[in-house]
Amino acid sequence: MNIVFTRLALAGATLLALTGHLRAQMSLTGQLRTRTELRHGLGNLAPKESPAAAFTSQRTRLNFGYKWDRVNFGVTVQDVRVWGQDASTISNADGNRLMVHEAWAELTLANSADTTIKFRPVQNLALKIGRQELVYDDVRLLGNLDWLQQARRFDAALLKAQHMGWALDLGVGFNQNTDAFGTVGTYYTPANVPASALSNKNVTLAIPVGFLPTSGKGGAPVVTNAVSTNGQNQQFKAFQMAYLTRKFNQTKFSALVFKDDFQRYRIDSIGSATAGYVYGRRYDVAGINSRVTYGAMLTGQFGNASSGLGKVQWQAFGYWQAGSDRDGLTIKKAHYYGANVMVQKGLLSVGPGYEILSGNNAATIQAGETSRFDPLYGTPHKHWGYMDYFYVGTGAPAGGLKDAFLKFKYAGSRLTTTFDIHYFALAATMFNKMPDAPAGAKLDAKLGVEYDFVATYNLNKFTALEFGYALMNGTNTLEYTKQGTMNQKDKIGSWAYLMINIRPDFLYTKPVAIKN
Repeated sequence: MNIVFTRLALAGATLLALTGHLRAQMSLTGQLRTRTELRHGLGNLAPKESPAAAFTSQRTRLNFGYKWDRVNFGVTVQDVRVWGQDASTISNADGNRLMVHEAWAELTLANSADTTIKFRPVQNLALKIGRQELVYDDVRLLGNLDWLQQARRFDAALLKAQHMGWALDLGVGFNQNTDAFGTVGTYYTPANVPASALSNKNVTLAIPVGFLPTSGKGGAPVVTNAVSTNGQNQQFKAFQMAYLTRKFNQTKFSALVFKDDFQRYRIDSIGSATAGYVYGRRYDVAGINSRVTYGAMLTGQFGNASSGLGKVQWQAFGYWQAGSDRDGLTIKKAHYYGANVMVQKGLLSVGPGYEILSGNNAATIQAGETSRFDPLYGTPHKHWGYMDYFYVGTGAPAGGLKDAFLKFKYAGSRLTTTFDIHYFALAATMFNKMPDAPAGAKLDAKLGVEYDFVATYNLNKFTALEFGYALMNGTNTLEYTKQGTMNQKDKIGSWAYLMINIRPDFLYTKPVAIKN
């Protein structure tokens, strides 16, 4: 079931229901039902010493009925899934997917303006449960990844409180692959696993449950250059979060604590000497690797666009990570901080910014440790260049990233244009390990300079036309840290797009002038 179809059905049914010329009765109802279970012997006795299975399942229904004196008609659209059964976002390999992007309900538990609710310690309290987007601040760490056509969503429950100007969101999610009978434990395979894979002898082998194929012998990842969780289909087995915010005059404070847990795995293979082997990871190891991300952000503004100085908008933030990453490496001193300013004068805005995402210093990093900051589940496209070289599915340098940028913007009544310049460099030392490089040779820190131009024109209330052009002037360091080669790739990359964005409001009624 697609959310677009739901809106179309809702709009159509509402419009018809408002038409007095039809002598009919229609109904449109819905249901969202979640069920969390702990199974240990349901349906059949569980094996001795086996762990219990835990998961949350969800049913979403849209019921449409039509009744006339000679015809009764009813349609029920239903979606049933286990939280985490589908990826939080999909890749091109998954193909086109008809899916439920969001299906949630929000229940008001307390409201100081409602005299029928007797709970008073908190002014407003609500529970939002189901498949939903997590969009916080400027989608730097948690976002809906709206640039991608498939976007991102989470199966989660949020407890949302507001009191005396403060807002606090407490969120949890727990992912499982299936609720099938005979399932024991809560082992979680963190991907959309293919049904089969080619062995190293080019023989197609069926992939068993709980096994995730990889491309290299010994279980090497499919992409070896530091793919972040932003670039994976789904990774965490569970998450817990707290987000606190308040606005003081024109300054907004926000703080985030996000803990994501990853299923442990072991290196394994399937196959035989005659058919060949498929190497990968077997997700049947007890325990989890837990990572904690925490930090705060300040945003504010002063002045106005028509004053002498103009309107000044500013932002500063700092985040840190601790615990273990998804591969079990101990996180040491991983950090992400930055600041930026935009000055608006009339229709024009300009401003600089600087950000650092820590990486591994090849000269000092110890075995079993990592200092790489992983920017969680945000929208990289918005922050580190529109060409998506960093912290997406194409990977990012193990040495981290420095990003110094300058942004320009023109905002007219219909036409908006932006032009961004990014200077990218390594945040930590990396060595050149090509066969022809001398021992201990360090890579030059410069990764490249990217230029991004976007023009958006609003054709009407519901339609926008967008054109973009971007250019990356890369270096050998960019090639080596991203693709493991030297002098084999073009150092100039370019990209252009034209997009039409139509977002109709089916219930919108154009105002009609009243004649006197």
